[in-house]
Amino acid sequence: MDKNKLGAIVLAAGKGKRMNSRDINKVVLPLANKPMIVHSIGLLENVGIKNIVVVVGFAKQSVMEVLGTKVIFAEQHKRLGTAHAVSCGLGKMPLGVENILVINGDDSAFYTEDVIRKLAEKHFLTNASMTFLTIEKDNPYGLGRVIRDDNGAVKAIVEEKDATDKQKRVTEVNPACYIFKTSFVKKYIKKVQKSPFTGEYYLTSLIDMGIKNKEKIETLNGGTLTWRGVNTAEELLEAERLYSIK
Repeated sequence: MDKNKLGAIVLAAGKGKRMNSRDINKVVLPLANKPMIVHSIGLLENVGIKNIVVVVGFAKQSVMEVLGTKVIFAEQHKRLGTAHAVSCGLGKMPLGVENILVINGDDSAFYTEDVIRKLAEKHFLTNASMTFLTIEKDNPYGLGRVIRDDNGAVKAIVEEKDATDKQKRVTEVNPACYIFKTSFVKKYIKKVQKSPFTGEYYLTSLIDMGIKNKEKIETLNGGTLTWRGVNTAEELLEAERLYSIK
């Protein structure tokens, strides 16, 4: 893994409406006695990633105060979805970074150094345009399913609300941990279409475009890796429990 050619964008701009937090961003809420995002930045540093851009927005000061000068900050002035957030982060990424790891600030505390290293190694060895992590969940409710063709290649990521009964039985899901070639992101990010339902631009659209344009897309299956997205107070409690046993 060429650490000098790999940067990271951490998404930490969302309001987290269901957390009912008015003054601080949910990524600075404590998990195992540390703000969630501090775990994430520590992970990236331990892996050896030096160029780290954190995209801030809602309650940005709370995030910036916690991280100080350890990272580069990019601001997402309007919360227009994950693809838009990555676009904001891309503008602050130093020149020379040829590949970009993208993670969320509210769930990436659960990733291990080993998983991130293996994801990067597969990305570089296969010379993929994009490589993303998948995990297996006994109860995948609410998560995007990874749909594959008969040869095992990724065919689509289908969100819960769009999934057929058969697709809902798929247990391989997308936790939103990606490595992209910088050139791939720059080529397609501005072509992402706005969702007619939410008005947001979603990063998963890059998977769809990559498949359509026959770009090389790889995955790393992390098996039953302990993982918990945090969108509610109840999920934060569950994350605390899971983190203690991971």
